[in-house]
Amino acid sequence: MGIFNKLFSAKQAVSTPQTYKKNPFDALDGYTPLGNPQTSLYRSLREAIPVIDAAIYKIVRLTGGFRIECGDPRVAGELNDFLGRLPVGGNQRGIEAFISTYLEQLLTFGTAVGEIVTDTDGNLAALYNADIDFIELRRAKDGFSAEVCVRDFHTPRPVPYPELVMLSVLNPEAGRLAGNSIMKGMPFVSDILIKIYNTIGINWERVGNVRFAVTYKPQNDVMDRAYAKDRAQQVAREWSEAMQSGNQIRDFVAVGDVSIKAIGADNQILDSEVPVRQMLEQIIAKTGLPPFMLGLSWSSTERMSSQQADVLTSELEAYRRILTPVILKVCNYWLRSNGLKDEPAVVWDDITLQDEVELARARLYDAQSKRIEQELDKNE
Repeated sequence: MGIFNKLFSAKQAVSTPQTYKKNPFDALDGYTPLGNPQTSLYRSLREAIPVIDAAIYKIVRLTGGFRIECGDPRVAGELNDFLGRLPVGGNQRGIEAFISTYLEQLLTFGTAVGEIVTDTDGNLAALYNADIDFIELRRAKDGFSAEVCVRDFHTPRPVPYPELVMLSVLNPEAGRLAGNSIMKGMPFVSDILIKIYNTIGINWERVGNVRFAVTYKPQNDVMDRAYAKDRAQQVAREWSEAMQSGNQIRDFVAVGDVSIKAIGADNQILDSEVPVRQMLEQIIAKTGLPPFMLGLSWSSTERMSSQQADVLTSELEAYRRILTPVILKVCNYWLRSNGLKDEPAVVWDDITLQDEVELARARLYDAQSKRIEQELDKNE
């Protein structure tokens, strides 16, 4: 265990991440996150529509965990043990927590930035998820790769140690440095959905919290017309006291032609089930998840078919292919800083999306096939 004695020596002073925002006058700085002002919009969408937020967290969890394998099992065990206890910001530990936040940032903004933080001896000490609001991407001098810059006051400055920075983009467009969020295309349908929800609340407030229109019609005689104003004020005062009586039952008595009508009682609240479902179908189709995984049972017999499971598995494997180079970069840094030449490999956990009945049936068929093969071997 000499490697761990070296890693957890007394010289463990962690340096400040180079992608950390140090400007104390944030309000004076222009808001240009990654040159893309839609990042604040995507945050608002996740907060306004819970199904979007739930879908992103569901994708992160379905992506699953992983372990690292090396040529030397002893080195692999030490590496996995170290990565499982590695600080990753806040009160979290473990590289899987770092990857979960990294993937969440990637899905939300289309671009994710992380950093390897070292101690005074250059050893791996922590992992840091950079705030995307203070990061800008610029074309490097070679005209091909991207250069990560931190906005310091009004002048973006390149990070001093780019070899410690990890950058990933999701579905980038040709010629663009930043990626595209999975919420691209959702603002339009989400705006309609929010308007429907807001209107439902207003209509229920109008109809549910009943308001009344009290109308006094004076008669044709001269005295009634002369005191019409006084009688209208008296009716209004008595009606107000009757409505403010709370749980007490109080009668309202008026003389003359007085009519009382509930405001909004004749209005019919529009059926919102069909338009809400249409908007949700567009949103959920963008996430790639089946509706019932998000608690939407649109059919009494809805369940995941094998074709849906295959499609969703391919989506999750695509995310894994983006995350694998990030994990390998962290592992290679630890190995090289400790003088080891092993080549790490990321082994992801199996994706199991079928229900327990299907899994049990698959195990039964597998056991039956093995028994038949054993009987055939004995007969031969």
